[in-house]
Amino acid sequence: MPKHSHILNAASNLLGIALIIVTALHVTGRNTHTVADEIAWLSAICFTLSCVFSYFAIRAEARSKRYELWADRIFLAGLFSLLTAVTTLAFLRS
Repeated sequence: MPKHSHILNAASNLLGIALIIVTALHVTGRNTHTVADEIAWLSAICFTLSCVFSYFAIRAEARSKRYELWADRIFLAGLFSLLTAVTTLAFLRS
C-alpha cells in the first residue's frame, strides 16, 4: 500500500505547526534568546520537501517508490528537528 498520500497529509500538517512556532517566537521577541526558531525553520524546509516528494510520488506512479523513499526520509528528519525545536523551546527561560 502506498504511503505517499499519508506522508503528504502529515507533512503538510506539521509544516503548519513548524511555521506557527517560528511566527510565535518572532512575534513575542523570543527568537533572539533561543535557536528554536532556526531549528523550526529547518523542520519547515524538511516538511516542505517531504510534501514535494510525496506529490511527485502521486504524480509519477512509475517512479513512485523512489520519491516515496525520499519523502519518508526527509519527513523523519523533519520530525526529529521539530522535536528538537520544541524541546529547546520548552527549556527556554523567561
